[in-house]
Amino acid sequence: MVKMSEVLRKDGYELRYGDLAGERRPVVFTHGAGMDHRMFDAQAHALHDAGHRVISWDQPAHGESSLLPGTRFSAALALDSLHSLLDHLGLERPVLIGHSLGGNLSQALVRRFPDRASGLIVVDSTWNEGPLTAAERLLLKLAAPSLALIPAGRLPGLMARASAVTPAGIAECEATFARMPKRVFLDVWRATVSLVDPDPGYRTPVPLALVRGEDDRTGNIATAMPRWAKAEGVAEHVIPGAGHVVSADAGEATTKIIAAIVEGWSAPGPACLP
Repeated sequence: MVKMSEVLRKDGYELRYGDLAGERRPVVFTHGAGMDHRMFDAQAHALHDAGHRVISWDQPAHGESSLLPGTRFSAALALDSLHSLLDHLGLERPVLIGHSLGGNLSQALVRRFPDRASGLIVVDSTWNEGPLTAAERLLLKLAAPSLALIPAGRLPGLMARASAVTPAGIAECEATFARMPKRVFLDVWRATVSLVDPDPGYRTPVPLALVRGEDDRTGNIATAMPRWAKAEGVAEHVIPGAGHVVSADAGEATTKIIAAIVEGWSAPGPACLP
């Protein structure tokens, strides 16, 4: 497990993060909504073993990070926390790797600050700027109100079964989701939805790779990601036997794909995607 031994304090929140030293290109892993840094532990250690500097962190209100009294989770706060972490560490154009909400945040940061990253790997996250059908817009609007109707005691299990397909993956997700109070989770969900901001003409200004579980049925990811890959002219890496939290269902396959993408971008000569 990557140790969250470092602390960054700002108005409204306190971040815990781990910084694994390395001489090669830095990589920043950002976990999804309701999860924490542990979901990317295997991938973080694999890239560190390959010589990369690797940053793992917990978003505010997740894992070992916290919100200060009177502060609520929002997309603006989450984006500020990621940007502040990059500034705090003085990272020179790291590769950003984000799952679900972490993917939405990483997309938003690259769009706002395109010179801050050298590459973007989005894992099981929808396309922030992608066009939405009327049905997709309605589902986004109803998502948080629908979750609010579910009793707090049932919510972690329901979300876990929607997020993973293997028994081990479901158990891991349920245990992690159960650590977050329902009212905070609803704020996190609203923040995630708010990051979807269609702009079909936008194209990612840095190298992009897309990864998802074959059995991911969360939101519109299974339909939006293929459209995104086609629009950007990049590969979509689909991992069999995995749901939304692909690293929990198929950790080894996830590690191999992420490592291959990062190594492909780091290789000398023309950039290429595996």
